[in-house]
Amino acid sequence: MKIFKVNRNIEVVCEAQGTRSGFRHLATLFIGGEEIDNAKCTYINRTWERYEFESVLQKLADKANISDGQRKTLKKYIKSYDRVEDSLKPLKTVANVMVLGNIFGQAQKEQNDWKTRMLKAGLEGKGLIMPDNWDQLSEDEKTHALNGAIKILQ
Repeated sequence: MKIFKVNRNIEVVCEAQGTRSGFRHLATLFIGGEEIDNAKCTYINRTWERYEFESVLQKLADKANISDGQRKTLKKYIKSYDRVEDSLKPLKTVANVMVLGNIFGQAQKEQNDWKTRMLKAGLEGKGLIMPDNWDQLSEDEKTHALNGAIKILQ
């Protein structure tokens, strides 16, 4: 469950539930502590959202029986890049620490070793899967891959 505190008066409670054929996201809108409306989005295997619950939040904002001002506030919150940025800060930190390998390492191998250690440490338990043949790659290939990861994470 995740609670999105839009402002002091508006909040949305979201949760994910498993289904027989996938999963669903549920969102419930509260204004002044009173339940106003809810929405549901069902998925087969994954979503293509910038952040978790984005689609169900948008659906709720579109259908809820609320004033235009409240709808505008809710939609602005949903699209707010600052809020999305907050959830990405840990990834940016990993990327920034990886870049330090360029400073600390004298040789390309030392730089790659540093970047690899920081990538593994920063994303441990978060779905990082290193290629099976990582140790057999050339240092140039590793540099290319690690710098690509840094670009994505930043």
